[in-house]
Amino acid sequence: MDLNNIQRVYFIGIGGIGMSAIARFFNEKGVHVSGYDRTATALTRQLEAEGMQIHYTDDINLVDKQANLVVYTPAIPAAHTELQWFREQGYEVVKRSDVLQEITRSLFAITVAGTHGKTTVSTMIAHLLTDSGYGCNAFLGGISVNYDKNFWSSNKQVAVIEADEYDRSFLKLSPDIAILTAMDADHLDIYGTPEAMEDAFIQYTHNIKPNGTLIAKFGLHRNNELNATNKLLYSLQNDVANAYAANIRMHNGGYEFDVMQGDWMIDNISLHIGGMHNVENAVAAITVAHLLGIDAGKIRAAMASFKGIKRRFEYVVKTAQQVYIDDYAHHPEELRALIASAKALFPGKKCTVIFQPHLFTRTRDLADGFAESLSLADEVILLPIYPARELPIEGVTSEMIASKITVPVKILPKESVVEYVEKHPSPLLITAGAGDIDQLKEPIARILKNSTT
Repeated sequence: MDLNNIQRVYFIGIGGIGMSAIARFFNEKGVHVSGYDRTATALTRQLEAEGMQIHYTDDINLVDKQANLVVYTPAIPAAHTELQWFREQGYEVVKRSDVLQEITRSLFAITVAGTHGKTTVSTMIAHLLTDSGYGCNAFLGGISVNYDKNFWSSNKQVAVIEADEYDRSFLKLSPDIAILTAMDADHLDIYGTPEAMEDAFIQYTHNIKPNGTLIAKFGLHRNNELNATNKLLYSLQNDVANAYAANIRMHNGGYEFDVMQGDWMIDNISLHIGGMHNVENAVAAITVAHLLGIDAGKIRAAMASFKGIKRRFEYVVKTAQQVYIDDYAHHPEELRALIASAKALFPGKKCTVIFQPHLFTRTRDLADGFAESLSLADEVILLPIYPARELPIEGVTSEMIASKITVPVKILPKESVVEYVEKHPSPLLITAGAGDIDQLKEPIARILKNSTT
């Protein structure tokens, strides 16, 4: 696959957050881009507005038969009509990760992997490089608030790539700088055991280019098996790590802190998004920027202008009376960090969490952890499980989590949530999940804004 000789590319699942970044990459290079997705979304409408042709019916009569590359997402079922047709006709059919593999081979690649934190860290790095004038091509797994997109290009031959562990796709990447944020158990439907998943993250570090650098979170399990010519450890506050934050102060829903790195430090960093875990994410991103030789003053200015990622500790409503946070959290550790940080930033406010479990297998495997994390809230509303790519599993429902939660809990259909919020407003409200719970964000916001005016 020679990315420079492609004139027409067709995407099956073009509306996915990772797929759309690659579609934008080709579109900005002047390649004819078209594709299929199951449903129209705000993101697919943006892609159409940018000139891409998209349809929403699985129909081979609608595909681009002149395409010289077909890219598909692993979330597409193997029986998909268009996917089968392209394969039968002998087209070059590749996964999204195959395209990213070629990009990491041809550019200086900074890749960010981990079961959580990777979207925020990769977006922070891409913003630091862009805002400072260093430049990069960014392939992100979320929508940057600063740029309102998940991809942007640069003449600089540097790529910042979010490395997805689902389907082991990140093992195709060859980074120059690799970041590893977490190795908590997830995607056990793919990996089978937590140990097998850890094995994959260890293999990710073995794919770092010769003389490359690994920047890993301090304290990861099996840390001594992580491999790189150069290895740096980062932490929130542990001064045994190579890089860590000091003098952390909470301020107006954000943080001010210093970053210490051996004989180098940068003081008075301002981060205007919530979540103590985001201070740690910032330490990782700043470590990369410093490694690339970016001036401390430019790093400080770029962090101060960072507005975050949509659905990552996103302040939807933030007034003295009402705080509403929306987040993509769909793993127990992500929920724990989200709820603990929100309660620390806004002490004394009753905290209600509305959570939509994502995947039957994840709910089954991690029910105890979900219940423990959600019990940090004062009240929990659970939605039915969002199936995504899975068929139902007998006996696996949201009740598996609800029965173990130690604070007041209700299970409500998604259609009833807005009415519930209207009747039972909470001064600190959080919606969380990776399914379609984001569809509730705007109607809930309207109600809360009306109630505080």
